[in-house]
Amino acid sequence: MAYIPHWKETPDQLNKFEFVKLQKDGLDIIRNIIEKYAVEGYDSIPADDLDLFKWAGVYQQKPRAGHFMMRVRINTGIMSTRQARAIADIAELYGRGLVDITTRQAVQFHWLTVEDFPDIFKRLEDAGLYSYEACGDCPRTIVGNPLAGIDPDEFFDTSALVDEINDFFMLNRDFSNLPRKFKMSVSANPYNNAQAEINDLSFTPAVKILEGLEIAGFHVMVGGGLSAKPHLAQKLDLFVRPEEALKVAVGVVSLFRDHGYREKRHQARLKYLIADWGADKFKEALLALIGDMPSRGEDQTRGWHAAYFDGVHSQRQAGLNYVGLNVPVGRLNGGELRQLAELADTYGEGKLRTTMSQNIIISGVPDEQVDALLQEPLLRRLSPSASHFISRTVACTGNEFCNLALVETKLRAVDTAAYLDEHLQLDEKLRIHFIGCPNACGQKHIADIGLQGSLIKTPAGMAEAFDIAIGGTLGGGDLGPAAKFTQALKGRVPAEQVAPVLAELIEMYKAEKQETENFHAFVNRAGIEPFQAKLTECLAERVNK
Repeated sequence: MAYIPHWKETPDQLNKFEFVKLQKDGLDIIRNIIEKYAVEGYDSIPADDLDLFKWAGVYQQKPRAGHFMMRVRINTGIMSTRQARAIADIAELYGRGLVDITTRQAVQFHWLTVEDFPDIFKRLEDAGLYSYEACGDCPRTIVGNPLAGIDPDEFFDTSALVDEINDFFMLNRDFSNLPRKFKMSVSANPYNNAQAEINDLSFTPAVKILEGLEIAGFHVMVGGGLSAKPHLAQKLDLFVRPEEALKVAVGVVSLFRDHGYREKRHQARLKYLIADWGADKFKEALLALIGDMPSRGEDQTRGWHAAYFDGVHSQRQAGLNYVGLNVPVGRLNGGELRQLAELADTYGEGKLRTTMSQNIIISGVPDEQVDALLQEPLLRRLSPSASHFISRTVACTGNEFCNLALVETKLRAVDTAAYLDEHLQLDEKLRIHFIGCPNACGQKHIADIGLQGSLIKTPAGMAEAFDIAIGGTLGGGDLGPAAKFTQALKGRVPAEQVAPVLAELIEMYKAEKQETENFHAFVNRAGIEPFQAKLTECLAERVNK
C-alpha cells in the first residue's frame, strides 16, 4: 500500500518545491520528456518541470540555454564492456564525446538536448543501464566496493546485495518523494573504500557470534554528508546480516521520508534529523519499524585507502589480476572508453570498474597477459603508474557546465598537478581535491588539501580564486584512525597562483615533517598554524611583486 504524505497537512512547514512534488511525482517527468518535451522542444518546458528533470537523472547545463547534463547509475561501479560501449556511443552521438567519472562511481554526459533523450533512454535500457533517479529527492546511485567479487580482502561479495537494494528503490513511488537526496554505500572491504562516513546510510564490514557461529555482516552508520555544513555519519548499535540489509535500508529511508525536514531545502538532508534526534533515538524509531536486531559486533574496518587502486594487484582468484588506471580528474572521451572496453575484452573478464577517486579498473587479467596490457598505447595517458600529484587529484565539474560553480576546476586541477609534479619531489602521494562551489561534489572536506572556488575583486574586475583547507581524512572504524574534515586557512588565492602557492605549502611540510609522518599526521601534530603562516607570507609576497 502506498504511503500517505502526511506533511501536506502542515503547508506552513513546506518549502516551495515541496508543493511542486505534491502536485506531480518526480517520476512522472520521464514519460513527459519522452512523449511531450522531446517532441515540442526545450522552450515548451515549464520551469517547475525543468526542476523535476532531476528524477530522470538530468540537470540543465550552464548557461541554461537548452543543453543538459545526464548522470548514469553504475551500481558499485561495475559495468560490462557492452555497457561501456553503449556509454561511449551516447557520448559520441549526443555529448560531443565527453565522458566524466564522478566521485560516486557514476558517469556523466554533457551537451545533450531534450530531443536526444528518448533514444538515449532506450540505448541505456537496452544495455541494462539507467539514469532514472541518479539525481532528485530520492535514493540515488549506491556506491560500493569496485572490487566486489574479486577482492582478496573482502569478507563477502556485495555486488548482488547492491543490485537488490538498487532494484527495490529505483522507480519505487513509495520512496520517490524524499525531503532531499539520499546516498547509500555498501562494502565488505576492510579499507573503507565506499567512504562510509560521508553517506546518509552506510553498511560497513563486521562480524558477530550468533548462536555459537561467527557471522560476517555489517555495521550501520547514518547521517553523513558534505556540502556547506559537513557531518560525519553516526554509528547505530546494530549488527546486520547481509540478507537483512534491504530491510534496514527500507526502514532508514522510510524514517527520512516521514520525519525528515521539508521546510528549508538547505536543511533537509538526513544529517540534520540525525543531529537533532541522536543515534539512539533514531535506532529506537528504526527498530519500531523493522523489529529487533542484534547489537553491534566486532568492527572489521581497519583503515582507509581513499578508493585508490592504481597499479597491478592480485585478485582473490589465483592467477588473475586487476589493473587500476588513472583517469586525470575523471575525464575521458568516448573513443577512449571504447578502447578500454576492447582492452577489458582482450585481456580481462569483460568488465570495467569505476572508483570514487574518478578512476577505472580493468579486472580479470591473467598473469601472462599483464605485460601485454601494460604496453597498450592507451595506458600512456590512462596510466597505472601516473605521476604522484596527478594520480591523486580530484575535481568536480566546475563552471564549464555547472550552474552553481563559481570557477573552472577540471583544467585548473590538471594544470596544478602538472606544475607540482614538475617542481616537487615527494615520496608521499598527497590527495588534492578541487570544488567549484560549497556543494562539494569534489569532496574537498576529506582531502589532504582541499580547494574551494571563490571570487575576488581585482582592478580588472572579479576574478577566480580558491580558498584552501587542509588535513582531511576518513577513518578506519574501531580499529583505525578517526575521520576528520579539512580545516580552513585564511587567505584567498588568485587562481593563477594556486599551483606555486601549493608548492610552497608542500615544501614547508616536507622540510618540517618528522621522518615517519604523512601529511595528515603532520597536520594533527603541528596544527594548521605553520600552513597559515606560510600562506600569509606567500600572499603578501605576491601582492608586493
